[in-house]
Amino acid sequence: ENEPLVDYNCMHRLGAKLGFISGLVHIAKVEAFEKMLWRACKGYTILTYAELDESLEDPDTGETTKWFVFLVSYWGDQIGQKVKKICDCYHCHVYPYPNTTEERRAVVEGLNVRIQDLHTVLHKTEDYLRQVLCKASESVYTWVIQVKKMKAIYHVLNLCSFDVTNKCLIAEVWCPVADLQNLRHALEEGSSGATVSSFMNTIPTTQPPPTLIRTNKFTSGFQNIVDAYGVGNYGEVNPALYTIITFPFLFAVMFGDLGHGLLMFIFALLTILYENHPRLQRSQDEIMKMLFEGRYVILLMGLFSVYTGLIYNDCFSKSLNIFGSGWNVSAMFEQKAWRLEDLKSNQFLTLDPNVPGVYNGAYPFGIDPIWNLASNRLSFLNSFKMKMSVIFGVTHMTFGVVLGVFNHLHFKKKYNIYLVFLPELLFMMCIFGYLVFMIFFKWLAYSAEDSTSAPSILIEFINMFLFPGGEAEVFYTGQVALQRFLLTIAFLSVPVMLFGKPLYLYWLHSGGRGIRMYRSGYKLIRKESEEELSLLRSHDVEEGSSHSDSGHREGDGEELNFADVFMNQAIHTIEYCLGCVSNTASYLRLWALSLAHAQLSEVLWQMVMRVGLRVDTTYGVLLLVPVLAFFAVLTVSILLVMEGLSAFLHAIRLHW
Repeated sequence: ENEPLVDYNCMHRLGAKLGFISGLVHIAKVEAFEKMLWRACKGYTILTYAELDESLEDPDTGETTKWFVFLVSYWGDQIGQKVKKICDCYHCHVYPYPNTTEERRAVVEGLNVRIQDLHTVLHKTEDYLRQVLCKASESVYTWVIQVKKMKAIYHVLNLCSFDVTNKCLIAEVWCPVADLQNLRHALEEGSSGATVSSFMNTIPTTQPPPTLIRTNKFTSGFQNIVDAYGVGNYGEVNPALYTIITFPFLFAVMFGDLGHGLLMFIFALLTILYENHPRLQRSQDEIMKMLFEGRYVILLMGLFSVYTGLIYNDCFSKSLNIFGSGWNVSAMFEQKAWRLEDLKSNQFLTLDPNVPGVYNGAYPFGIDPIWNLASNRLSFLNSFKMKMSVIFGVTHMTFGVVLGVFNHLHFKKKYNIYLVFLPELLFMMCIFGYLVFMIFFKWLAYSAEDSTSAPSILIEFINMFLFPGGEAEVFYTGQVALQRFLLTIAFLSVPVMLFGKPLYLYWLHSGGRGIRMYRSGYKLIRKESEEELSLLRSHDVEEGSSHSDSGHREGDGEELNFADVFMNQAIHTIEYCLGCVSNTASYLRLWALSLAHAQLSEVLWQMVMRVGLRVDTTYGVLLLVPVLAFFAVLTVSILLVMEGLSAFLHAIRLHW
């Protein structure tokens, strides 16, 4: 009565052979394990189990799962053998369970000491690994560069070919002339200590070389924009040099705001000043890498946006009255054009520049700030920016056509100047150049006095193609005759572009062959162009001098595929004529994006002011500043991200 039943000594005196088995079983096998013990042992076992507080990691799969700890009490050795076999069948982790309380207490204390020692070892191991990784992280950037260099070397070696004896490698490469000396020095340095030194031979070839454009950290961003649409042939003019100015300027025309441009300029300037910072150079964020690589592009875009913002007189959708407005409101009362009754009865009044003293001259720089208060501000800016977009667009396209002349002169294809360049330039100038002329003529020929009688440029430009009958309003005498003459020249330039070059090349390879044979017996006294040489020779005169594309060898003795030449020229002609029309309309994006930017700035600014005015005057000083700061940051972020990205993509589209 005084001794516990579960005590081992007591049970041993009673003659009961009591045994215990403890261990861990998976959470999914608990029910099946319990049923199997009951059925196999016929109820002569007592199973006690409980879920562990902590999840354990499976050593085989590495997954974190739940486990149950169990204790099986049984009577008899035979039942004990059955329980052990069932535990092995269910992959249980069995642990020894001592018979006496003292032994169990000693085992628990030993396990606690072991767990504490393991935790100490694990923490020390993690600290050591952290130190090793921190030390390795300082050198990982250098290791990555070394591995990339080694992989690049092996990649180049795989491109080489073996010689006949299979004892050395032969590499056929293109190398710039300026780097030949460096190449020789590198080969000598790399073969030092070798039994056979490396050497280099220059091989003459008539194949066109690949295009190599050297860039630096300033020009690489602009060159990537140009290369995104195609890489020019060897020896052609690289437009990336001119893109350094034209691309940021066209972006700024759409994104013209002094405040936003200044923020963009400061952001780019900070990335340039800290460009050697390891965190910026090793950043894995794609957006941050793109911004960092184009930091000089963003710098110029912000700088040009500041300039166009001063032209538009727009700073966070507000005008700056720096030099004083050229309009005088009081003169309307002095000349009795307005009366006090007019102010009370009319919501809007119009300033008449014809009244003496009202308009005192143009604003010194940019748009007059009084237009920010005018109700017809949008109409005035729309007219101005629309005409400005057309002028910039025609100028930009004409500049691109003129650049082709340098390619024709470099490759000594003078026939392209007469049969391609001049018809393209005439087509552009006779139609769209005349449109620019009408814009400037209307600005210069009409003033505020007779502005109401000025004809519409759009109507006049449409009538240029429709030939309306009867008397119509014109800008100047002889306008109709001049327009018909220009339109005739533009239409005649199209068949010249379409048939001129193919027919000339066909004559050069068929009809001109007799001229070459007739003059082949005479000695060449002076060196003319490549085309004249091709007429005088039936084989190559200068070996290795043909370095242009297939079009350059069109004058040699090779067969001319007239169908391919004509098809290429037809595609070029159609693309150019339609492109002149569509691209001129596309340049109206400059006006549209500039309008959208200004309107969005105005809407967000009004939201900021409404929130500021609704703040209670008692706490106005404390609450207005953070509220305005929040909305200002929101405004800038929306405009810089959405409008800036939109203007950036449209600038790329216009350059393409």
